[in-house]
Amino acid sequence: MAFFKRHRIALVCSQLALLSLPALAQTGGKTQIITPLTFQQVRIDDSFWSPKLKVWTSKTVYDVFDKLEGKYVPDRPDIIAEKEKLGRTRNAFLNFDEVAKGKVDTKTHDGPPWYDGLVYETIRGAADLLAEHPDPTLQKKIDAYIDRIAAAQAADPDGYINTYTTLTRPTMRWGTNGGSDTWQHDCYNAGMLVEAAVHYYNATGETKLLTVAVKLSNYMYKVMGPYPKLNVVPGHGGPEEALIKLYWLFKQNPALKSKVGAPVEEQQYFDLAKFWIEARGDHGNADGTHKRENLKAYDQDDKSVFEQKTIEGHAVRATLFATGVTTAALENKDPKYILAANTLWDNMIGKKLFITGGEGAIHDEEKFGPNYFLPENAYGETCASISSAFFSGRMNELEADGKYMDEFERVAYNNLLSGVSLSGEKYFYENPLVGNGNKRWAWHDCPCCPPMILKMIGVLPQYIYAQDAKDVYVNLFIGSEATVKVADSEVLLNQSTQYPWKGDTKITVSPAVPKNFTVKVRIPGWAQGKENPYGLYTSNSTGRATLKVNGVAMKVQPVNGYAVINRKWKKGDAISLSLPMAPRVVTANDSVQSVKSKLAIASGPVLYSFETIDNPSLASYKVSPNTPMVLTYKPNLLNGVNVVTGKAVNEATGKTVDFTAVPFYTLGNRELGAPYQVWIPEKAK
Repeated sequence: MAFFKRHRIALVCSQLALLSLPALAQTGGKTQIITPLTFQQVRIDDSFWSPKLKVWTSKTVYDVFDKLEGKYVPDRPDIIAEKEKLGRTRNAFLNFDEVAKGKVDTKTHDGPPWYDGLVYETIRGAADLLAEHPDPTLQKKIDAYIDRIAAAQAADPDGYINTYTTLTRPTMRWGTNGGSDTWQHDCYNAGMLVEAAVHYYNATGETKLLTVAVKLSNYMYKVMGPYPKLNVVPGHGGPEEALIKLYWLFKQNPALKSKVGAPVEEQQYFDLAKFWIEARGDHGNADGTHKRENLKAYDQDDKSVFEQKTIEGHAVRATLFATGVTTAALENKDPKYILAANTLWDNMIGKKLFITGGEGAIHDEEKFGPNYFLPENAYGETCASISSAFFSGRMNELEADGKYMDEFERVAYNNLLSGVSLSGEKYFYENPLVGNGNKRWAWHDCPCCPPMILKMIGVLPQYIYAQDAKDVYVNLFIGSEATVKVADSEVLLNQSTQYPWKGDTKITVSPAVPKNFTVKVRIPGWAQGKENPYGLYTSNSTGRATLKVNGVAMKVQPVNGYAVINRKWKKGDAISLSLPMAPRVVTANDSVQSVKSKLAIASGPVLYSFETIDNPSLASYKVSPNTPMVLTYKPNLLNGVNVVTGKAVNEATGKTVDFTAVPFYTLGNRELGAPYQVWIPEKAK
């Protein structure tokens, strides 16, 4: 989630070309709902992800909490100046303590208005990690934070909590009375609290934060909605999905209501989420009733989402809002919701996606640009790519199409991982495709990316597999073990792989008793010669996936992105998948003017980049699209990676030189600020 900055110029509404809707979106789409597995059903044991998870659970989650407490050494001019002004580093939890004391309108607040939300997001990510990797020390730490949050809420008779508004503009709750929720983040922070409470309950069974969330949600439902309630919608997308999660929690666990210290009417939470979605673009009646500020395209509020033909505005707000629309569609299966979700996703992926999975082309307002405007120096914000992955994950649940997980995977192996250093304690806000001096930081004036990283890595196990009543889906190739119930029979899945460095994956299927059912294994688009579902990127790959069951070759004919294997399964049956990992050259659609006559290199889901550490005369390199390339695993480089080597021409000297490309996500880990390029000029044939 990136946020509206202090010195932001006035919001403007881009005028963009309309996207021609594909046949699916024209008809509103068809749902084929599948359900991700829970944390309790999946255990990761993977040569690529497990070492990273160890760093994130032992270092990163503590690092983010500590820095939210003010335990950091400023390493950027913005927070160095802030420390000099305050005489100390800022502490997000002091805000809760001040509110708990009954302080109001003090005109002081540590950190930006969304600092509460960053606390809640970190709790959510930490909760998911606790579910997979129990840690009594971490849980005790979070419980102490929850006590301080609950104390702050208890100071308000309505159950309202947003420390920035209480301490600096108490008459402007929800952005009313001349305020602006775009800046104050009342609704966003509330949504992140609700989401943290749901995840923390699911991980620990503790209800204290859940009670806080219910009280706050009850208050929001009481004051927001159709006339005569307040016409308030979130200035930052995200609360829509959070309220639906709260609704699902109580709908699926009605006995839980008696354990929460506040009344629960779960339908109200879904109704409020629907209002937030459907009221976009509705700024009040002609007679002046039900009026509110127009949050404009920046906040996805210039028009109804059901009229929107392109994804617009602040890239994080837009993708989180779209995730909420898709989540609502999972519940109500409303054709107009399904159409809206497809329209936004198709435009985002087909015309506004960076090759690394990055989103957001324009630095000012951190927003999407016009179709095909994808400059190399664009923002590519960590949070925007993560929220787009959440959007893709929900679309996969809605329609059971592997193309959505292709794009989730693109983010996971590239723009997500680039956001955090290999040490787990430094971060990137921006992830441009060309760099000259950008460095990861320990902390930031707007440190929104570390909590979002924790949210994504925490939930990763849930995306590996999915199911419906009769089928099992293998979505990601991550070493793991999972238990799933299909056709009234318990099935054990065991996956072993060295992906993404090697393309071979073995999936053992062991039902409790022999049983007929279907296993659907995703065949990535890049392994079918389709780099992007709408032709935004293409490659020269000629390799194709191969598949065997118990050693017998099967024809790979994907249906909606999945190889479909229907048979009577018995204990120990094995699926062997081999994906083509040879390095391939990727080029962009001719409409992407910024990288015309340039190429990029990929292997499997991993995008590569050229760093000057390995390529001293990089600025003069040109590469032929037909150059032979070699993929080599380097166990002692960057915690173990594949590198791509080949030949380039140094245009300054005319000589042929060797090049070395490393995974995009590893940039800046050997030398801070080392120049790099993803797109390299193509050598004329």
